[in-house]
Amino acid sequence: MTLSPERLAQVYRSMKLIREFEERLHTEIATGEIPGFTHLYSGQEAVAVGVCEALSDADYIASTHRGHGHCIAKGCDVTGMMKEIYGRADGLCKGKGGSMHIADFGKGMLGANAIVGGGPPLAVGAAIACQLRGAGNVSVAFGGDGSCNQGTVFEAMNLAVVLKAPVIFVFENNGYSEHTGVDYAVGSKDIAARSAGFGMPAEKVDGSDFFAVHAAMQRALQRARAGGGPSTIEALTTRFFGHFEGDPQRYRAKDEVAQQRRSMDCLARFRARMEADGGPLTAAQLDAIDAEVMAEIDAAVKAAKAAPLPPESELTTDVYINY
Repeated sequence: MTLSPERLAQVYRSMKLIREFEERLHTEIATGEIPGFTHLYSGQEAVAVGVCEALSDADYIASTHRGHGHCIAKGCDVTGMMKEIYGRADGLCKGKGGSMHIADFGKGMLGANAIVGGGPPLAVGAAIACQLRGAGNVSVAFGGDGSCNQGTVFEAMNLAVVLKAPVIFVFENNGYSEHTGVDYAVGSKDIAARSAGFGMPAEKVDGSDFFAVHAAMQRALQRARAGGGPSTIEALTTRFFGHFEGDPQRYRAKDEVAQQRRSMDCLARFRARMEADGGPLTAAQLDAIDAEVMAEIDAAVKAAKAAPLPPESELTTDVYINY
C-alpha cells in the first residue's frame, strides 16, 4: 500500500460520497421532482475513484450516461451536481444538462455523454491537445461494455495508437449493455484482449477492488505521461440498480443484486483491507467519514430543492457556442 492515511481517507470519502449520492437519488427520484432519465453508478465506485485518484484538474476525462461517479471522483462540486440534476439555474450547467450531461471544464470533466461510445473520440482529441502542449497531462475515456462494440470507439483506439496519444481507455464491464448480457454481445468474450489487438497494453482488473484499479491506472498513467501512448483497462464490476431508474431488471436473476451487494461491495472490501493491513484507517475514522458524507448529501438535496429554476429568458441561450 503506497498511499498515505490522508489519501486513503480521501479515497474512501470519494467512494462513500458517490454511493450515498446515488442511493439518495434513488429515493428522491420516486418523488417526481427530478426531470429526465437517471442512470445510477452504485456498485462501480472503485473504478471511478481508482482511475481519478492520481489525476489533476489539468487531466481530462470523458464520461458516459452513467456519469455521476466520474464527476465526483474528478472533484466536481456535489451541491452543484445535485442542483444540476434537479434542473436548477445554479447547477453546474445552469440546469440545462441534467443527469446525463453534467460537465465541469475547470475540473477537466468534459461531460457525461448520452451517446454510447461518444466519449473515446472526445478523449483522444483532448489527449492530442495534451500532447501538443507538452506538459505531461493525459486524458481518460470511460465507457461501458456496451460501448466497446461501437465503430467510433474502434477508430478512436486505432488513432490513439497511431499518434501515441496519452489516453487511457477504461471499460467498466458491469455485465450488461442496457439489458443485453456481455457474454452474448461481445463476440471475443474479452474486451481487454480485443483492445490489445489495436497495439496497446491492456489489462483486466477486479473493479470492486480500489487497489487493483489504482495499481493498473498507475501503470497506464506512467506510460501515458512518459510519451508511451495509450493503454486499456477493463474493470469487471456490477451495478446495484437497473440500467435506468424504473428498469424492472427482468433480465437479472432473482437474487443476483443481493448476492453482489454482499460479495462485490467496494466499500466493504476497502474497510476489510484497512483492518487486514493493521488499521491505516480505523473503523472509527471510517465511521466519522460516513457521518460527514451523509450530512453533505442532506445539505446538497436541501439546497437543490430550494434553488431557483432557470428563467424562461434562458431558454435559447447556451444552445450553440459562439467563437
